[in-house]
Amino acid sequence: MAEATIRPVTNEPVEPAIVVGAGVAGLAVAHALMNAGVPTAILEKESRLAEPWHRRHQQLHLNTHRDLSSLPGLAYPPGTLAFPHKTVVIRHMNDFREENRLPVQFGVAVEEIVFKGDHWALLTSAGLRLARHVVIATGRDRQPFIPEWKGMKGFAGRIIHAADFGNAQDYAGKKVLVVGAGNSGFDALNHLAGINTAAIWLSARNGPALLPKRIGKIAVHRLSPLMARLPLRVADAVMATTQRLVFGNLTKFGLPPAPSGGASRLTSDYTAIAADDGAVSAIKSGKIVVMPAVREFTRDGVILANGNLIHPDIVIAATGYRTGLEPMVGKLGVLDGKGVPLFNGGQADPKLPGLWFTGMRPSIRGCFANAGILAKAITKRIAGSAGVSHQSGASG
Repeated sequence: MAEATIRPVTNEPVEPAIVVGAGVAGLAVAHALMNAGVPTAILEKESRLAEPWHRRHQQLHLNTHRDLSSLPGLAYPPGTLAFPHKTVVIRHMNDFREENRLPVQFGVAVEEIVFKGDHWALLTSAGLRLARHVVIATGRDRQPFIPEWKGMKGFAGRIIHAADFGNAQDYAGKKVLVVGAGNSGFDALNHLAGINTAAIWLSARNGPALLPKRIGKIAVHRLSPLMARLPLRVADAVMATTQRLVFGNLTKFGLPPAPSGGASRLTSDYTAIAADDGAVSAIKSGKIVVMPAVREFTRDGVILANGNLIHPDIVIAATGYRTGLEPMVGKLGVLDGKGVPLFNGGQADPKLPGLWFTGMRPSIRGCFANAGILAKAITKRIAGSAGVSHQSGASG
């Protein structure tokens, strides 16, 4: 929507801060801002918290450990599994909102934001809002992405995104092709490994940075704070050594080598680290067969890069997500070619003061721990800036 369509409203108040999105990152930064005395509104387009979690498949558990996957100041109930189920995560987010009395305004979608020199105008589904600071926290996994493969529209089988995996039992007796050896690809494979399918293929263009959920009784993710402090090349080497020691040489089973180290890929192309929970054993046993990249679809099959033809019933595209931020901020020049913000957390563009992003990149620590870190960084910048009205007794 063009800037001209946002009409100035002289009596519209300029709010100190508006957070767009009430996911993990949005709740964390709103909580931090209110604790710092910055009055904050939270706009959420859905009608309830954690809508993406509600929509994901029923087998979904966190790949990150419970002790490093909670919102600030709120622990999970006693007896919570080390890797919590999605229903537990949903409850946790709702408990956090209620305990901290966070003023989430549901059903308000932000369509576009425009810079007005010393404040921001937000065109929303509920009308115009003005704010000194805007924190975009709509998530890096907002829109499932499926490539436009040649011939896919004529394919007689099903093509779904990994976000819509559903119930693993629904794949019993089916021939399944998983495209993508990243985090969501291995999540699907971990579940499929225990199902009596007719066939499972993994189409892998690149090899993954892959770690086990546990080594013995140790949850590997609990070491992430230490790993995050290491220089990239050292963290890359530690991950590669761990992967080789635990799994051996997976190229012998057809997996391509990873193009670069796991920590480096997190920062360069925002590729999350995959977690194994049974898929590697299934690859080694031959239950999961690694194949080359997809070239094109036919009516009843998939042609691979080596020219071979396979005939899956279902294709699961574990091909990542997009932020979907182009309509909201695309005209501001703050997104890269894949729609990812050029800055995140406490970073900002000096030409666009008051615009912040959080939760837009993966972290070795996981999204919960990183949300808290970024919230503190953003709050420090906002609370210390001129033009922000503070009030005592804010909730939190």
